[in-house]
Amino acid sequence: MQQKDLTDAFERLGAIMTSIGRGEQWPGYITGITEDEFNAFAGLVSKQFFYNGWFTANNVRKSLLSLGELLTQSELEKWLSSYSFSSKPKKVAIIMAGNLPLVGFHDFLSVILSGNHAVCKLSSDDKQLLPALATFLIEFAPELKDRMTFTDARIGKVEAVIATGSDNSLQYFQQYFGKYPHVFRRNRTSVAVLDGSETKEEIYQLGHDVFDFFGLGCRNVAHLLLPKGFDLNRFFEGIVEHSSVIQHNKYANNYDYNKAVYLLNKEPLLDNNFVLLRESEDLFSPLGMVHYHYYQTNQDVKDYLSLHEENIQAIVGHNYITFGYAQKPALNDYADGVDIMNFLNSL
Repeated sequence: MQQKDLTDAFERLGAIMTSIGRGEQWPGYITGITEDEFNAFAGLVSKQFFYNGWFTANNVRKSLLSLGELLTQSELEKWLSSYSFSSKPKKVAIIMAGNLPLVGFHDFLSVILSGNHAVCKLSSDDKQLLPALATFLIEFAPELKDRMTFTDARIGKVEAVIATGSDNSLQYFQQYFGKYPHVFRRNRTSVAVLDGSETKEEIYQLGHDVFDFFGLGCRNVAHLLLPKGFDLNRFFEGIVEHSSVIQHNKYANNYDYNKAVYLLNKEPLLDNNFVLLRESEDLFSPLGMVHYHYYQTNQDVKDYLSLHEENIQAIVGHNYITFGYAQKPALNDYADGVDIMNFLNSL
């Protein structure tokens, strides 16, 4: 199967994902699928909340839109132009996380476009969306039916493994899959570096980096580096439009629990009734809370980022990722900084 056929299939899939991500009606047969098929998938999006309480329809559509907009012929060709692959497919297991909707899609895309066979071990928290999208791919390129496998049971014989999970999962990955060529990912989080010149709009956009997907992703900002003397009221004023996050029951439960625990321990907190701010140099913060600490010099920032380099997924701020774009990585913006395409190219 030619790579052009693959990119064509994913471009058509991207158009569907983008349309549903925007909440549009069926655009017509230009999508390559029928109105019934389009509406059935849109209905599946709306139902995800019943299977996973974190997967609101809005969050699923947000994932579909950010991924779908990347799947254009020009973007795919530009991304793939740096790589060459063997014509002999390898079976590559992808053990997927389930913290965000379609969080394993990029690995799936990479394995398929590199000419390999994707053996997807789906998370029980997200086991419907990707197989449903795969049915569209097979309609556009029937040969792909033999290049993808989905399972929530035991993985069979494979030749390489890409696995994403918690720090606790890493030991399991090493024990069972360490003998294969592999990429293992563990817990990471993201930070924002403010310099004091941020506009209210930029801080509002930073709110997206903090609160999109309820803060469950490794690309969500969980720690703020602030210049000495920064007025935290500016942060609270900038993010106030994200207050609807507290209306989600599971998020509110985490916020209430962490508030009670820290108050019982008599630890000082700042609170605006939908997020807690705690001054601490600890990189990771609990859900519903953001850590912050002050720096005096740019060297202080460099030292902190260097110290926690292996646990930081993304850095937002002036001279870093643009505010509001933490959850919108490009095709070549690889998780944990590991170039998956180079890994697949080396098999």
